[in-house]
Amino acid sequence: MKTPLQILDAFKARFGTTASICRAPGRVNLIGEHTDYNDGFVLPAAIEFYCWAAAAPRRDGKLAIHSDNFNETIEVSLDSLSPLANKHWANYPLGVAWALRRAGKPISGANVYVSGEVPLGAGLSSSAAVEVSVALALLNDRGNSVDRAELAQLCQKAENEFVGARVGIMDQFVSCYGRASHALLLDCRSLKHEFVELPANLQLVICNTMVRHELASGEYNARRAECEEGVRILRIVLPGIRALRDVTLPQLEDHRQNLSAKVFARCRHVITENARVKSAVEAFRKGDTAALGPLLQDSHRSLRDDYEVSCRELDLMVEIAAAQPGTIGARMTGGGFGGCTINLVETTAVSDFRRKVAAAYSSKIGLTPEIYVSPASEGARHIVLEENKPAR
Repeated sequence: MKTPLQILDAFKARFGTTASICRAPGRVNLIGEHTDYNDGFVLPAAIEFYCWAAAAPRRDGKLAIHSDNFNETIEVSLDSLSPLANKHWANYPLGVAWALRRAGKPISGANVYVSGEVPLGAGLSSSAAVEVSVALALLNDRGNSVDRAELAQLCQKAENEFVGARVGIMDQFVSCYGRASHALLLDCRSLKHEFVELPANLQLVICNTMVRHELASGEYNARRAECEEGVRILRIVLPGIRALRDVTLPQLEDHRQNLSAKVFARCRHVITENARVKSAVEAFRKGDTAALGPLLQDSHRSLRDDYEVSCRELDLMVEIAAAQPGTIGARMTGGGFGGCTINLVETTAVSDFRRKVAAAYSSKIGLTPEIYVSPASEGARHIVLEENKPAR
């Protein structure tokens, strides 16, 4: 991991000037999966893995972006922004510039250096970290400011309409608003949010299956389309609904015959997952950690069976983790089809948990997992480097 000073030194070596620098975190979602684009509820936390973006102005109306991770530089005119090849890394920062300009933000030419720490394809929202850090860097470079909720929505717009991944608002929102030692309860319709303090005796342990997931793949967009189909059909008999968050489980059951088995299952996951988020928040606030395990277990089961976004490696990782002493709960996290699990583990058990889970998973799958322990962290911010004072 690079320090801010190293980022600035790399920027100067490449572009020949100094720069402003911003960072934005990735996230792990404790519970509330695939509910955000259904106007539902989520409970993510920002993590101490960041994307750094340094930016400085240029006068020719061009945007030059260098990726430290991919060791590649692209240069385009701001007046002719369009997506590059499918799944190209530069589509995320280019999409941010596109969305900011469409929103009337006075973005001019800039040199941008991007360096990410969030593991790619792991379901920890490396894309949102890139988007938010680049947006802040571009705006700060011009002396502009933007409301954090608006910033999150513009970054979501970039990913939806420019990149082509129909993600919800959760990732960008928690990257903007994260708070140390807290999860964030977000109503994805109203964007009302509140912070939920996490128990001091529990750690967030993230297990990377090392199976790469592709968030912008057709499967993700297909799930969203299936949910929208369910709403269209249910609205015939429930005209007041706008999204699945407006439907109760008894209502869904009453009109089961109107839906295909697949669409019914997708809807059932979303409706029950919203209820699990509310129950988890109540458990955290009461200090009832014993209630969290079944909620995470039921969430994973629903994602596996009703939403069908799990895979053999995720299921095995959850099974191994749940069997370890000190594990409060385990489930897959993120879009699915690989990536990571989130585990709530007693602090005193973390060391043994990491060792035993890694050994058991490796012996079964043949891959060595990466296991991260991260406290809930602060959201995106501009980094001010004071003379003669080391940067954090």
